[in-house]
Amino acid sequence: MQKALKDFLLKQGYVAVKLKLTKTNHFEIKATINGVKGLFILDTGASNSCIGFESVDAFNLNVQDSDVKAAGAGAIDMQTQVSKKNNVKIGKWRDKKTTLILFNLIHVNTALTNHNSNPVDGIIGADILKKTKAIIDYNKKYLYLKL
Repeated sequence: MQKALKDFLLKQGYVAVKLKLTKTNHFEIKATINGVKGLFILDTGASNSCIGFESVDAFNLNVQDSDVKAAGAGAIDMQTQVSKKNNVKIGKWRDKKTTLILFNLIHVNTALTNHNSNPVDGIIGADILKKTKAIIDYNKKYLYLKL
């Protein structure tokens, strides 16, 4: 059945991206932002895709201040910035106008490293998942994105 699902989705114009399950029970995914490879958590509960403030230069982001406050993972009222028109690549899927939210990822990475997982550069959220009509195969650890 699983092979049939993959074959069916590939014929429907989806691409398959391998996911890695971490010790914290999160899926890690590799993505390229503005030509720079990074490690991200796949988070269906995050409304927007995010990158940590410390990665602004590494990912060549043009940022603007934002009045929006972020909340999540036990933290609230976090300052944010926004970066528009970013080139994002996940597997064979690409988008040249992705908006990313920047905020302090220290609390996320502290929790990950305290549980012997790798720190991440950011979060791939529901904005990209909705845009790509994403399907997650939790059993086989694949993310399918519609081209």
